[in-house]
Amino acid sequence: MTNIKLPKLVIMAAGMGSRFGGLKQITPMDDFGHLLIDFSIYDAIQAGFKDIVFIIKHEIEADFRAAIGNRIEKAANVSYVFQELDMLPKGFTVPEGRVKPWGTSHAILCCKDVLGDSSFVPLNADDFYGRNAFAIAFNFLMNNHNTNEHCVIGYPIESTLTKHGHVSRGVCEIDENDNLIDIRERTKIKLIDGNAAYTEDEATYHKIPEGSMVSMNMWGFNSGMLNELEESFPKFLAENIAKNPLKCEDYLPEAVRRAVTAGRAQVKVIRTPDRWHGVTYAEDRPALMQAIAEYKAAGIYPEKLWE
Repeated sequence: MTNIKLPKLVIMAAGMGSRFGGLKQITPMDDFGHLLIDFSIYDAIQAGFKDIVFIIKHEIEADFRAAIGNRIEKAANVSYVFQELDMLPKGFTVPEGRVKPWGTSHAILCCKDVLGDSSFVPLNADDFYGRNAFAIAFNFLMNNHNTNEHCVIGYPIESTLTKHGHVSRGVCEIDENDNLIDIRERTKIKLIDGNAAYTEDEATYHKIPEGSMVSMNMWGFNSGMLNELEESFPKFLAENIAKNPLKCEDYLPEAVRRAVTAGRAQVKVIRTPDRWHGVTYAEDRPALMQAIAEYKAAGIYPEKLWE
């Protein structure tokens, strides 16, 4: 076992939180100033992770280090990766007027030099995944070393919605053995009459069956996924920059979908018993703070995580 590299945790925190209305990555979630990322990292360390990679923008670096990075550096090995618009494959340039990031696939590609040939678990900075999710992903990667075998942590759609607006989710199609057949990133899902539904045109909504498994962007990737992204991201740019130069984004679920449907990757969908919580919108924060208080009261977390 001594030669097996531990998986690295990759936290995607480059987004500025436009729907939340502020830099939600550094918004306190309890009376002790803990951020949502604190709880994810605490759970990850409990599961066995020792290396944390933060993906941020240069413009938030000072605030981010002060709010979270400096504290976490005392508990884990921390690296910073910057996702910038001009970090593009050879032959591509940033379209005039483009300010939007290139998406989560691009974010992971920006980590290539830091990740090397390590397996890794990417996740969003603004989601609360639950401790079991980290243990499941860590153990999968410790026990599955085929470079093209991966996993995704699955949550039932109904437990991942907010009352306060649309959310984006990767809706999974799985076979009888929980292997991923297909995944579709639905960027506008909301509750309608108590049911999950998505729209692509703001007019017609399509129901998503209760119990459908969705990805919250928590994956267990072996090293082959980096090679996949290196191959597929330039093709995505070549096909989409001309069509939508200012807003096209390559979402990680779509990159995984391309690999799975072409037979280049296998992905196991692993259900977690944990409940997801998030702060997509500022109005979500009170409910999340209440949930964290209840977890602390149950002894799942100490009042002060890093003491």
